[in-house]
Amino acid sequence: MNNNIRHCIWGILLMGTLSACSGKTASTLQLHSEADLHGLVIATSSGTYYDEKYSQWEDVTLFRTNAETDAVQALRQGKADVFVTDEVVLSKEAQERLGITLAFQGEENFDVAFAVRKGNETLLSEIDRFLSEAKSDGTLDAIIAHWLKGTPAPDFPAQTLESNPVPLRSLTATNLEPVCFLGEGGEWQGMDADILRRFSIWAGRPFEMKFQDFGSCIIALSTGQCDVVAACLFITEERKQSVDFTIPYYKCHPGYFVINADKGAGLSLAERLKMNLVTEKRWKLIVDGLLETIKITLLSILLGTILGAGVCACRRSKRKGLRSLAGLYGDFINGMPTLVLLLIMFYVIFANAGLSGSLVAIITFALCFASSAGNIFDTAISSVPVGQTEAGLSLGFTPFKTFMGIVFPQALRKGLPLYSGECVSLLKSTSIVGYIAIQDLTRASDLIRSRTFDALVPLLVVTILYFVLAWLLRLLLNLFLTKK
Repeated sequence: MNNNIRHCIWGILLMGTLSACSGKTASTLQLHSEADLHGLVIATSSGTYYDEKYSQWEDVTLFRTNAETDAVQALRQGKADVFVTDEVVLSKEAQERLGITLAFQGEENFDVAFAVRKGNETLLSEIDRFLSEAKSDGTLDAIIAHWLKGTPAPDFPAQTLESNPVPLRSLTATNLEPVCFLGEGGEWQGMDADILRRFSIWAGRPFEMKFQDFGSCIIALSTGQCDVVAACLFITEERKQSVDFTIPYYKCHPGYFVINADKGAGLSLAERLKMNLVTEKRWKLIVDGLLETIKITLLSILLGTILGAGVCACRRSKRKGLRSLAGLYGDFINGMPTLVLLLIMFYVIFANAGLSGSLVAIITFALCFASSAGNIFDTAISSVPVGQTEAGLSLGFTPFKTFMGIVFPQALRKGLPLYSGECVSLLKSTSIVGYIAIQDLTRASDLIRSRTFDALVPLLVVTILYFVLAWLLRLLLNLFLTKK
C-alpha cells in the first residue's frame, strides 16, 4: 500500500512538472491596438464585458475560462495569444513573476461600481451616500491611490458599536492584487475590499466576503444570497437590466497582456511550495477547506443513511404507492446531475430560507446518497434467503428481532462493500460545493491558485488529501465490516 501511494505521488509530480514546463517560448508578441487582435486567440473570463464584446468578432477565437487565473494559465501555456482583463487586475510584481507584460491599454474607459440586487434601494442609497462622503473628504481617492500607486493608506476608522447585527454579505469574483485578494490571516484586502469594509463600519454592520465565479456572483445577488458584488465591475447598459449599480468610484481601461519572453524564470519546487503554502500562511486555507470537506461528507453520509433506510422501507413496502414513490424518487435523483441539483437547492428552493451554504450542501448530498444507499440496503436484504426469516419466526422471535438478529447482520456483511464505495463517491462529489461559495478543499486550492497562478502545488496537495481521505474512509468501514 505504501509503495502504491508513493508511486501515485511521484506520477502526479512528474505529470505536473512536465505540464508546467510546457509553456510558450516564442518571442514577445507585439500588439499596439485592437487592430492587431484580428486572427488571434483571446483568453478572457466567461460572462465579462470582454467575453460579450469579442464574441461578436468573427476573425478572433475566444478562449473562455471560469476565472482569470485560468485565462493567465492559458496565455502562459500557449493556448492563447493575448489575455484581456481590467488594466488594474495584475500588479507589476505579478507580471514580473508570471512572465507577462501589458502590451497596450484599451482606449475605452468604464465607470467601475459595486453591484446591488435590484429593488434593494435602502442598501443602494446607503452605499451611494458613503461613497459621496468618502469622495468629498478625499478618503476614496486616498484608498485608490494606496492600492494602485503604493501611497500611504488613510487611517482606518475606529470600529463602532454595530447598530445592525445583519452582516454585509459581499461576494467577489476577483482574487487578484491590488483589486481584491485574500491576504494573510484569511482577511480580504485590496481596493474593493477596503472600500466595502469601511462602509460596513460606517453602517455599523459586520463585514463578510467570499470568493465566487463571476456568473455565480450575479446569480447569488439576484436570488438574495448576497448583498453586494465587488469585482471591479464595469457599468454597462446590459448589466443594468440585471442589477443596480452604485455611483462609480473609479474609471478603468481594458488591459491586453501578452507573454514577455525576457521575464518569468521558473521557480524551483521548494520555492513553489513556499509560495503556495507558507507565504501569507496559505496552508490555513487548505486546513480550513479540509475540515469543511470532512464535515459535509460525514454529516451527509449520516443523514443520507437515515433517509436511505426510509427509501429501502418504501421499496420493500406492501403498498404499491410507496414502492412507486421510492422508484420515482430514485429515477429523479439518478437522472439529475448533482451539481444542477445543488444549484437548484441553493439558488431556488432554499434561496430565501436563510440556511447556510454548508447546510444546503449537506441536505443535497444526503438526498443523493439516500437513493443509492436505499438501493444497496434493498439489494443486501433481498440477498438473504427467505428461509432465514422463516426460521427466526418459527423459533418464536418477533419480526423485529428476527430482522435485527438474523437478517440484518448477514445483509450488512454483503452490502457494506458497496456502501463504502458510495461513501467515497460522495466524498469526491463534495468538490463541487465551491459553486455555492463554500470554501472546501477544492475551493481552497482555487483561492491559492488565483493568488499564485501556480496550478501544480495546490492541485497536487488537494489530490493527495482527497486520496488519503478516501483511503481512511474505506479503512474505517472495512474495520467495521471485519468486526461484524
